Amino acid sequence: MKAARDTWINPVVALSLCAGGGALFAWLKTPLPWMIGPLVVMAACNFSGARLRSVPGSRQLGQLIIGTALGLYFTPVVARQVVSSWPLLLVAALFAIVLAWACGWFLSRVTGTDRTTAFFASVPGGAAEMAVLGERFGARVDRVVFAQSLRVLVVVIAVPFALTYSGVHGADLYSPAPVPLDWTKLALLLGLAAVAGTLVTMAGMPNSYMFGPLLVSIALTSNELQLSSIPIGITNFGQLMLGCALASRFEREFLRGLGGYAGAVLASIVLAMLLAAAFSAGLARLTGLPVPSLMLATAPGGIAEMCITAKVLQLGVPLVTAAHVTRVLILINATAPLFRVAKFFARR
Repeated sequence: MKAARDTWINPVVALSLCAGGGALFAWLKTPLPWMIGPLVVMAACNFSGARLRSVPGSRQLGQLIIGTALGLYFTPVVARQVVSSWPLLLVAALFAIVLAWACGWFLSRVTGTDRTTAFFASVPGGAAEMAVLGERFGARVDRVVFAQSLRVLVVVIAVPFALTYSGVHGADLYSPAPVPLDWTKLALLLGLAAVAGTLVTMAGMPNSYMFGPLLVSIALTSNELQLSSIPIGITNFGQLMLGCALASRFEREFLRGLGGYAGAVLASIVLAMLLAAAFSAGLARLTGLPVPSLMLATAPGGIAEMCITAKVLQLGVPLVTAAHVTRVLILINATAPLFRVAKFFARR
């Protein structure tokens, strides 16, 4: 007979604990309670040896809901404003590459980790995608996955708290398209989003259930084909599923044999956040855009998590979303070629 942790009981218990964590953090009035609460509770349980698993498909479901909700911000006027900001989006994406090199160099020097592993551990892209690329070039996959997962955990917790308690909530006037709730049309909208996510998955793109629904929702909203709004309860559920899925990556075994590597990774993450904050302040001075919105646009966090933060705090949702989409697309497609070029010149 299988142990309970190896059966369907495990993800059910995990989801229940995550829901309890979300409710607790909501009662405490913390920022992003339905994502940070589940993330903290489940990560704590797994680091203590519980070996909890998320419900299969929870990450994809959470991304589908969040991606669809974010696309509702891209009204025709907003879409035109974002398109006109393409130089800023490109600069922010290129900065992410520079940030990866700086933090990778720091991690390599401090820990003695080989430069390949340190670099792919520091690129602010998807954990799975960087692990695959790193393995292709000979990086230690376990260390890349640990660093990438810790980066998302730290940034998701630190950035929302920092922005919330600095008093910047509601710094812009962006809001979703004013569409009434229609359950039938909402089901159609989410169905279209699911189809788009599946098609993007078949095309081999990363974060497919974020990109697919986001693109469908943007296409409909920017062309004034508005089906339905999304209730706050459904977006909270999306955050819950995403937080649960993120925390399920952590295992007690991650902490064994890492020595000072974990501390150095944490230091490199803090360094990345500080450099991103300084860079966003410089961009704000050049462009006249709000510093908090640019901080979220350049923060080295995951696309879904940073965009959720922008949505909850009302901080330039379209700009932040577009910046992170651009960053991920450029990093996924440019990281390997740039690494090959850098390695070629390093040998000369």
